[in-house]
Amino acid sequence: MLNQDVAAHNKQARQFEDELRWVQNKLFDVGSILATAPGQTFKNMPQVSASDVTRLEKMIDRCQKILEPLKEFILPGGGKVSSFLHQARTICRRAERLCVALSKSEPVDPMIIKFVNRLSDALFVFARWVAKTQNEPEFLWERNVAKKAE
Repeated sequence: MLNQDVAAHNKQARQFEDELRWVQNKLFDVGSILATAPGQTFKNMPQVSASDVTRLEKMIDRCQKILEPLKEFILPGGGKVSSFLHQARTICRRAERLCVALSKSEPVDPMIIKFVNRLSDALFVFARWVAKTQNEPEFLWERNVAKKAE
């Protein structure tokens, strides 16, 4: 790699790390809000807003610029970081289902559910983006692979 390429890659990596740290902080906000009894508030209580969802969507758009459109499902895996991002996505989907279930018995801010939904989408795109930037393969789901092996 040329020095200019290395510098650009390092800048992208730092920006991505900053974005992931922001996501971690927002997840602590979500946890704090969900752990607060319905109707209770406290000073400096964190919020999840439409602008947080928009930020996730912009992150998705930036990452997707270098990705090929999908024609098949992707099997989770690849390198270490992309595998962890795929794992985080599945956990995020589980959290989303739990938030929806909780909303049936007590009030849950719909923006939290929307944020968690978009976050799981973002984590999927992040896993693909990391695989692409690290030159790691993506493995596509092969229909009827068991029948081919026979």
